[in-house]
Amino acid sequence: MSRHAAFRLGLAPALVVLALITIAPAIYLVLTSLTPLNLTLPDTAWDFSAPLDNYRDLLDDPRFSRSVWVQVQLSVATVVLQLAMGLGIALLLNADTPIRRFARSGFLIPMVLPPIVVGIVWRIMYAVDISPFHRLMDWVGLPIGSLITNPDTALWAIVLAESWEWFPFTMLMALAALQMVPAAPIEAARIDGASEWQTFRYVVFPFIQQTLLVAGIFRLIDSIKAFPLIFVLTDGGPGDVTEVTNYYAYRQAFTFSLWGYGSAIATLMVIGIFVLSWAIDRLTRAADTDAG
Repeated sequence: MSRHAAFRLGLAPALVVLALITIAPAIYLVLTSLTPLNLTLPDTAWDFSAPLDNYRDLLDDPRFSRSVWVQVQLSVATVVLQLAMGLGIALLLNADTPIRRFARSGFLIPMVLPPIVVGIVWRIMYAVDISPFHRLMDWVGLPIGSLITNPDTALWAIVLAESWEWFPFTMLMALAALQMVPAAPIEAARIDGASEWQTFRYVVFPFIQQTLLVAGIFRLIDSIKAFPLIFVLTDGGPGDVTEVTNYYAYRQAFTFSLWGYGSAIATLMVIGIFVLSWAIDRLTRAADTDAG
């Protein structure tokens, strides 16, 4: 009993700090979402007379629905591209060469840069007047306009920048999984005359697919936080083409001072993330059960 009491006493400071920095703000967020809080009207701070009005308004808000659709497109596109890039480079780095260690360290650079720095780098890359990419296209005779001011390409410009920043995460996980694949099945497949593609498809991929699934889950959840790149590159524009849900909540709260409405959007996002995590966890458990 004394040992358990000592454990609880040791955990108490960490639990208090955790409550202060996570639980308390979350409770305040939910409470604020039940009020029409407007910074220009201080009396609305604790007005709970119509607690569901913000949520009813969201159901009839076409811009909110549009932001959810933009978020879905951004998340799906970035996760697929990051998995493809990460797996492709991991396959190249899996070869036993002396430069593998140095190449692996070099590919980690985008992930360790601050998101704002990544946004500035890509802002330069998309600047028509000074971008090396645009100058190269001009030199080969294929000039193109600004990608981040064109409604047809702005979202995909964000997808490319986001994928460049985070593909090292999937690369590391895929490379670690590849290095754990036993050599015997691969050698047996080659002896049987299997091609490189057949060896990868039927021997290597089954060993690493669970790792890729976990990497995709992490990146899918994290893609909802793609705020800094949008803030630096497009500010949600042109129009609302790149305005994802969290950016719409930011605008409502800090541009229009509608903190109650912005909190309602954020609360729905938190609920959505929990539901998504639960659904993915159930699907993953079902897949593991079937595989077992």
